[in-house]
Amino acid sequence: MRAWSKAVSVGVAMGVALFVAAGLVALIAARSGAGDLKSGPIDPAVTAPAEQLGKAYAMVAAHVRPTVVSVYSERIVKFQAPEFGSPFGDDFFRQFFGQQFQQNQPQQPRQRQFQQRQQGMGSGMIIDEQGHVLTNYHVVRDVDEIKVQLADKRTFEAEIVSTDPQTDVAVIRMKGSVPGDLPAVEFGDSDAIEVGDLVMAIGAPFGFAQTVTTGIISAKGRSGVGINAYEDFLQTDAAINPGNSGGPLVNMRGQVIGINSAIATSIGQFAGVGFAIPINMVKGILPTLLKGEKVTRGMLGVMIQEVTPELAKELGLSEAKGALVSQVNADSPAAKAGVKPGDVIVRYDGREVESTTHLRNMVAATAPGTEAKLVVIRNGKEETLTVTVVKLTPEKMAAGTPSEEGGVLSKLGMAVQTLTPDLAKQFGAQGAEGAVITDVQEGSPASLAGLQPGDVIVEADRQKVTSADDLQEALGKAKDKDTVLLLIKRKGASLFVVLHLK
Repeated sequence: MRAWSKAVSVGVAMGVALFVAAGLVALIAARSGAGDLKSGPIDPAVTAPAEQLGKAYAMVAAHVRPTVVSVYSERIVKFQAPEFGSPFGDDFFRQFFGQQFQQNQPQQPRQRQFQQRQQGMGSGMIIDEQGHVLTNYHVVRDVDEIKVQLADKRTFEAEIVSTDPQTDVAVIRMKGSVPGDLPAVEFGDSDAIEVGDLVMAIGAPFGFAQTVTTGIISAKGRSGVGINAYEDFLQTDAAINPGNSGGPLVNMRGQVIGINSAIATSIGQFAGVGFAIPINMVKGILPTLLKGEKVTRGMLGVMIQEVTPELAKELGLSEAKGALVSQVNADSPAAKAGVKPGDVIVRYDGREVESTTHLRNMVAATAPGTEAKLVVIRNGKEETLTVTVVKLTPEKMAAGTPSEEGGVLSKLGMAVQTLTPDLAKQFGAQGAEGAVITDVQEGSPASLAGLQPGDVIVEADRQKVTSADDLQEALGKAKDKDTVLLLIKRKGASLFVVLHLK
């Protein structure tokens, strides 16, 4: 048996030797052929395009990097923990101190106050000579100290000027004597960027400041990611990792077209899909943030849903685009303008409406009091209506007409609709029956309970829910309670959720 093993080993060795020898002969023959694989200098004409692209990257990086900063944050987390007794036990000490030791001991372990410093890091971009820096809200959220480090290593303490959690945007300002030579970024037009365009991301991934990565725009108008209340992300394959948040995504002119914010990954690091907030979404709210004020948003007062191919066919539309109005709230701007259920909004203020998210973002970005033109398709014909946008408030975020029950939904921070076959298909809730959540306000009781858009409420306070009216009725009856038990359907699974009413 041992001889057989040895023979096999020798045979394998001889085979490998023959294979290598044959490869060497082939290589020698190829090199001795008619000029193939000649050694010598590389033809510059062949590499010139690559060199030119490299020079373009280097020029853009050199232009933008001085405007990019690293944002260091720190917060102190306080907590209590029990202070336990001796690991030797009471009997050990009782031998020396007697029974009085037992009498002097507290019955319950004492609570001791502890605190721990948590440090974070992100990126940002200088936007003016006064030392204002644009970054992500989640980079500076709930922190006690902020420091900004420039590209040349100069470091300054900073303070928050204002934030907008719904878009994950924040403006901070360097404290003290701000250098007069601060470079500022130049904003581009994120609407003009196209899928496939070259882009560059700059930031401090994993703490490595001034890191440059390149890629392309992979997609536009990404929503439903579940990160922000208002989403219209640019998707890129330029490497974005923890620490990049708040840094710029720039085009090949060195103009900022996005704020790097998130990655889609299951491993905690870049996996080819990164998201940036389009800069055009930020431009409209930036003057308000620079003043230290809170952002106000516009509202039409309608419930809208996506236009599916089936709906487009039934409504006589040539394509599945726009936003279908399913409900018009009484006394709302839309009602006063003459908008009716069944209208399909195809243009808003001169811009094409691609989807419900697109319309929602455009309306939200409109200053309250502004008049806007709505182009709707009604009974197969286009009509133009003029609507005066009003301020969106938490009380106006709920679905339905104003009523006591509608007020309950408002206070809970969620909007609902009766689940229809089209909505069931849109939210992946086929086979369910109830009230589907179409919107959840950040920080609201509904949000804190873990409710999400697309959840279908099938029971409320042990009562069956088959429509939005059923839900309103059940919540209205339970308004004197502190909590209410909901049964929801989420992606085919049933979940019980405790919702705090007070």
